[in-house]
Amino acid sequence: MAIEDIHHEIFGPFMGPATRDSSLHCRVFVLTRYTWNMTEVAIFGGGCFWCTEAVFKMLKGVTYVMPGYAGGNKPNPTYDEVSTGLTGHAEVTRIEYDPAQVSFRTLMTVFFASHDPTTPNRQGNDIGTQYRSTILYTTPKQKEEAEAFIREIEESTKEGSPVVTEVKPLGTFYKAENYHRDYFAHHPEAAYCQLVISPKVEKVQKEFAELLKNNQ
Repeated sequence: MAIEDIHHEIFGPFMGPATRDSSLHCRVFVLTRYTWNMTEVAIFGGGCFWCTEAVFKMLKGVTYVMPGYAGGNKPNPTYDEVSTGLTGHAEVTRIEYDPAQVSFRTLMTVFFASHDPTTPNRQGNDIGTQYRSTILYTTPKQKEEAEAFIREIEESTKEGSPVVTEVKPLGTFYKAENYHRDYFAHHPEAAYCQLVISPKVEKVQKEFAELLKNNQ
Protein backbone atom coordinates (compact mmCIF):
# COMPACT_ATOMS: atom_id res chain seq x y z
CA MET A 1 0.00 0.00 0.00
CA ALA A 2 1.33 3.43 -0.92
CA ILE A 3 0.08 6.13 1.42
CA GLU A 4 0.37 9.79 0.53
CA ASP A 5 -0.33 12.99 2.45
CA ILE A 6 -0.72 11.43 5.86
CA HIS A 7 -1.71 14.00 8.44
CA HIS A 8 -1.57 12.88 11.99
CA GLU A 9 -1.84 14.28 15.45
CA ILE A 10 -0.26 12.24 18.18
CA PHE A 11 -1.20 12.33 21.79
CA GLY A 12 1.32 10.07 23.48
CA PRO A 13 -0.15 7.54 25.90
CA PHE A 14 0.08 8.72 29.49
CA MET A 15 -0.80 6.76 32.51
CA GLY A 16 -0.74 8.34 35.95
CA PRO A 17 0.59 6.54 39.00
CA ALA A 18 -1.61 3.81 40.41
CA THR A 19 -2.41 5.94 43.44
CA ARG A 20 -3.72 8.77 41.28
CA ASP A 21 -6.38 9.09 38.61
CA SER A 22 -5.21 7.53 35.36
CA SER A 23 -5.91 8.80 31.88
CA LEU A 24 -5.07 7.51 28.42
CA HIS A 25 -4.77 9.80 25.45
CA CYS A 26 -5.30 8.29 22.04
CA ARG A 27 -3.10 8.31 18.97
CA VAL A 28 -5.11 9.56 15.99
CA PHE A 29 -4.22 9.13 12.34
CA VAL A 30 -6.18 10.84 9.58
CA LEU A 31 -5.50 9.57 6.07
CA THR A 32 -6.45 12.14 3.48
CA ARG A 33 -5.42 10.27 0.36
CA TYR A 34 -4.14 6.75 -0.31
CA THR A 35 -3.72 4.16 -3.02
CA TRP A 36 -3.76 0.41 -2.60
CA ASN A 37 -1.91 -1.71 -5.12
CA MET A 38 -2.73 -5.41 -4.91
CA THR A 39 -0.29 -7.83 -6.51
CA GLU A 40 -0.52 -11.55 -7.21
CA VAL A 41 2.17 -14.19 -7.61
CA ALA A 42 2.85 -16.55 -10.53
CA ILE A 43 5.50 -19.28 -10.56
CA PHE A 44 6.80 -20.54 -13.91
CA GLY A 45 9.54 -22.99 -14.76
CA GLY A 46 10.65 -23.29 -18.36
CA GLY A 47 14.29 -24.23 -18.45
CA CYS A 48 17.11 -22.12 -17.04
CA PHE A 49 15.76 -19.42 -14.75
CA TRP A 50 18.21 -16.92 -16.17
CA CYS A 51 16.03 -16.97 -19.29
CA THR A 52 12.62 -16.73 -17.67
CA GLU A 53 13.76 -13.97 -15.34
CA ALA A 54 15.06 -11.89 -18.26
CA VAL A 55 11.81 -12.34 -20.20
CA PHE A 56 9.35 -11.45 -17.45
CA LYS A 57 11.30 -8.47 -16.15
CA MET A 58 10.44 -6.72 -19.42
CA LEU A 59 6.66 -6.90 -19.05
CA LYS A 60 4.35 -4.11 -17.96
CA GLY A 61 2.53 -4.91 -14.74
CA VAL A 62 5.33 -7.14 -13.46
CA THR A 63 6.62 -5.55 -10.28
CA TYR A 64 9.17 -8.08 -9.03
CA VAL A 65 10.94 -11.14 -10.42
CA MET A 66 13.02 -13.63 -8.43
CA PRO A 67 14.74 -16.82 -9.68
CA GLY A 68 14.59 -19.79 -7.36
CA TYR A 69 13.76 -23.42 -6.76
CA ALA A 70 10.43 -25.13 -6.12
CA GLY A 71 8.49 -28.32 -6.71
CA GLY A 72 10.81 -30.66 -4.85
CA ASN A 73 11.31 -32.01 -1.37
CA LYS A 74 14.77 -30.81 -0.31
CA PRO A 75 14.62 -27.87 2.14
CA ASN A 76 16.84 -24.90 1.33
CA PRO A 77 18.44 -26.43 -1.76
CA THR A 78 21.56 -25.02 -3.37
CA TYR A 79 22.13 -24.61 -7.08
CA ASP A 80 24.62 -27.48 -7.09
CA GLU A 81 22.12 -29.75 -5.34
CA VAL A 82 19.29 -28.87 -7.72
CA SER A 83 21.60 -29.42 -10.68
CA THR A 84 22.01 -33.09 -9.73
CA GLY A 85 18.31 -33.66 -10.50
CA LEU A 86 17.91 -35.49 -7.21
CA THR A 87 16.08 -32.83 -5.17
CA GLY A 88 12.89 -32.84 -7.23
CA HIS A 89 13.10 -29.08 -7.55
CA ALA A 90 12.83 -27.19 -10.82
CA GLU A 91 14.49 -23.92 -11.67
CA VAL A 92 11.58 -21.48 -11.53
CA THR A 93 10.87 -17.78 -11.53
CA ARG A 94 8.62 -16.11 -8.98
CA ILE A 95 6.72 -13.25 -10.57
CA GLU A 96 4.80 -10.60 -8.65
CA TYR A 97 2.38 -8.75 -10.91
CA ASP A 98 -0.48 -6.28 -10.86
CA PRO A 99 -3.54 -8.03 -12.33
CA ALA A 100 -5.00 -4.62 -13.17
CA GLN A 101 -2.15 -4.18 -15.69
CA VAL A 102 -1.37 -7.70 -16.85
CA SER A 103 -3.47 -10.85 -16.53
CA PHE A 104 -2.34 -14.33 -15.57
CA ARG A 105 -3.45 -15.47 -19.02
CA THR A 106 -1.16 -12.91 -20.66
CA LEU A 107 1.73 -14.09 -18.53
CA MET A 108 1.01 -17.66 -19.61
CA THR A 109 0.92 -16.59 -23.25
CA VAL A 110 4.43 -15.16 -22.95
CA PHE A 111 5.56 -18.17 -20.92
CA PHE A 112 4.48 -20.73 -23.53
CA ALA A 113 5.82 -18.61 -26.38
CA SER A 114 9.26 -18.26 -24.83
CA HIS A 115 10.06 -21.93 -24.19
CA ASP A 116 9.27 -25.37 -25.62
CA PRO A 117 6.50 -26.97 -23.53
CA THR A 118 6.65 -30.24 -25.48
CA THR A 119 10.09 -31.52 -24.43
CA PRO A 120 10.09 -33.45 -21.14
CA ASN A 121 12.82 -32.35 -18.72
CA ARG A 122 14.65 -30.43 -21.39
CA GLN A 123 15.11 -27.01 -22.97
CA GLY A 124 17.63 -27.14 -25.77
CA ASN A 125 20.92 -28.39 -24.36
CA ASP A 126 19.73 -27.92 -20.79
CA ILE A 127 18.71 -31.44 -19.77
CA GLY A 128 17.37 -32.69 -16.46
CA THR A 129 14.24 -32.67 -14.32
CA GLN A 130 15.24 -29.25 -12.99
CA TYR A 131 14.57 -27.86 -16.46
CA ARG A 132 11.06 -29.26 -16.80
CA SER A 133 8.15 -27.10 -17.92
CA THR A 134 5.99 -26.32 -14.92
CA ILE A 135 3.33 -23.97 -13.62
CA LEU A 136 3.10 -23.94 -9.84
CA TYR A 137 -0.20 -22.28 -9.13
CA THR A 138 -0.82 -20.10 -6.08
CA THR A 139 -4.63 -19.95 -6.27
CA PRO A 140 -7.41 -22.30 -7.44
CA LYS A 141 -8.22 -19.80 -10.19
CA GLN A 142 -4.69 -20.04 -11.56
CA LYS A 143 -5.02 -23.83 -11.64
CA GLU A 144 -8.23 -23.62 -13.65
CA GLU A 145 -6.79 -21.05 -16.04
CA ALA A 146 -3.57 -23.01 -16.58
CA GLU A 147 -5.36 -26.29 -17.30
CA ALA A 148 -7.79 -24.56 -19.66
CA PHE A 149 -4.94 -22.79 -21.46
CA ILE A 150 -3.07 -26.05 -22.03
CA ARG A 151 -6.24 -27.65 -23.41
CA GLU A 152 -6.56 -24.75 -25.85
CA ILE A 153 -3.00 -25.27 -27.05
CA GLU A 154 -3.47 -28.98 -27.54
CA GLU A 155 -6.77 -28.55 -29.36
CA SER A 156 -5.27 -25.98 -31.70
CA THR A 157 -2.21 -28.11 -32.58
CA LYS A 158 -3.45 -31.70 -32.59
CA GLU A 159 -0.80 -32.80 -35.09
CA GLY A 160 2.05 -31.54 -32.94
CA SER A 161 3.73 -32.99 -29.90
CA PRO A 162 1.67 -32.94 -26.69
CA VAL A 163 2.24 -30.30 -24.05
CA VAL A 164 4.11 -31.78 -21.09
CA THR A 165 3.88 -28.74 -18.82
CA GLU A 166 2.93 -29.85 -15.33
CA VAL A 167 0.37 -27.89 -13.31
CA LYS A 168 0.85 -28.36 -9.58
CA PRO A 169 0.27 -26.39 -6.38
CA LEU A 170 3.17 -24.35 -5.11
CA GLY A 171 4.80 -25.76 -2.02
CA THR A 172 7.76 -23.77 -0.75
CA PHE A 173 9.67 -21.38 -2.98
CA TYR A 174 13.37 -21.02 -2.25
CA LYS A 175 15.26 -18.00 -3.55
CA ALA A 176 18.27 -18.71 -5.71
CA GLU A 177 21.72 -17.56 -4.70
CA ASN A 178 22.47 -13.87 -5.25
CA TYR A 179 24.74 -14.43 -8.22
CA HIS A 180 21.81 -15.81 -10.24
CA ARG A 181 19.74 -12.65 -9.92
CA ASP A 182 19.69 -10.37 -12.98
CA TYR A 183 22.20 -12.72 -14.56
CA PHE A 184 21.44 -11.68 -18.12
CA ALA A 185 21.69 -7.98 -17.26
CA HIS A 186 25.01 -8.49 -15.50
CA HIS A 187 26.58 -10.86 -18.04
CA PRO A 188 25.27 -9.91 -21.49
CA GLU A 189 28.56 -10.92 -23.14
CA ALA A 190 28.58 -14.45 -21.70
CA ALA A 191 28.27 -17.15 -24.34
CA TYR A 192 25.11 -18.65 -22.78
CA CYS A 193 23.46 -15.24 -22.65
CA GLN A 194 24.24 -14.52 -26.29
CA LEU A 195 23.36 -17.94 -27.65
CA VAL A 196 20.35 -18.88 -25.52
CA ILE A 197 18.89 -15.93 -23.63
CA SER A 198 19.23 -13.16 -26.20
CA PRO A 199 17.19 -14.97 -28.88
CA LYS A 200 14.36 -15.55 -26.40
CA VAL A 201 14.41 -11.94 -25.25
CA GLU A 202 14.43 -10.70 -28.84
CA LYS A 203 11.54 -12.99 -29.74
CA VAL A 204 9.42 -11.62 -26.90
CA GLN A 205 10.38 -8.06 -27.78
CA LYS A 206 9.24 -8.64 -31.35
CA GLU A 207 6.06 -10.66 -30.75
CA PHE A 208 4.83 -8.89 -27.61
CA ALA A 209 6.04 -5.32 -28.11
CA GLU A 210 2.80 -3.88 -26.76
CA LEU A 211 3.37 -5.65 -23.41
CA LEU A 212 6.83 -4.24 -22.75
CA LYS A 213 7.56 -1.68 -20.06
CA ASN A 214 9.53 0.55 -22.40
CA ASN A 215 6.36 1.00 -24.48
CA GLN A 216 4.36 2.49 -21.59
